[in-house]
Amino acid sequence: MFTGIVEELGEVTAVEQLADASRFRLRGPLVTEGAKHGDSIAVNGVCLTVVESADGEFTADVMAETLRRSSLGALRVGSRVNLERPMALGGRLGGHLVQGHVDGTGEILSRTPSEHWELVEVALPADLSRYVVEKGSITIDGVSLTVVEAAETHLTVSLIPTTLALTTLGLKEIGDPVNLEVDVLAKYVERLLGAGVVPTAQSGDAR
Repeated sequence: MFTGIVEELGEVTAVEQLADASRFRLRGPLVTEGAKHGDSIAVNGVCLTVVESADGEFTADVMAETLRRSSLGALRVGSRVNLERPMALGGRLGGHLVQGHVDGTGEILSRTPSEHWELVEVALPADLSRYVVEKGSITIDGVSLTVVEAAETHLTVSLIPTTLALTTLGLKEIGDPVNLEVDVLAKYVERLLGAGVVPTAQSGDAR
C-alpha cells in the first residue's frame, strides 16, 4: 500500500523487450536503499516488484497486462518517473490509500499557470468518471491529488510548486498520457450497494 507522496524523481536507464513483457532498469538512489528482491516500488503509480537492486538502480519486469492498462509502455531510456516505496505500518498517511493498481490512463488536455499553482485538466475514461468527485482523491502518475472539478469526460487538479518541481507532473505536456487510480473506497461502496448490502447496526449500538 502506498500514499501517493512521491519520494524521488527517478529515471529509466534501460528497457529490454521480452516475449510478453518488458524489463525496466530504473535509477532511484533513495528508494533503493535497503531494497531487495521481491520488494515493491511504485513507478508512476504502478506497483512493481524489484528483481535486482544495486548501485542506486533496480530492475522490474512489467507484464503485458500492465503495459496495456498503464502508460509504462511509453517509457523510454531517459524518461523521468515518480518513485515511492510502500508505506511502513504505523507511518504517516500523507496522501490517501493508494494500491498501485492503475485503473486506466488519461491524457493532459490543458495547463493553466497561475502565480502560486497550475491548474491541469486531464481526460477521464468514461468507465472511471463515476468514481471521481469534487474534493475527492485521485492518483495521477502515482501522485495523490485533490480533485478540483469532476466532469463526465475530464477532471482538473491544482498543482503546487513543490509538486511541479519534484514529480513528473511538472514535465508533462499537453497530449501526454498519465496513469489514473481512483479511490478504492468508492469502488467498494459501489460493489456493496450493487449487491444490495445495507449496513446494519452492530450489537450495542444506540437504537
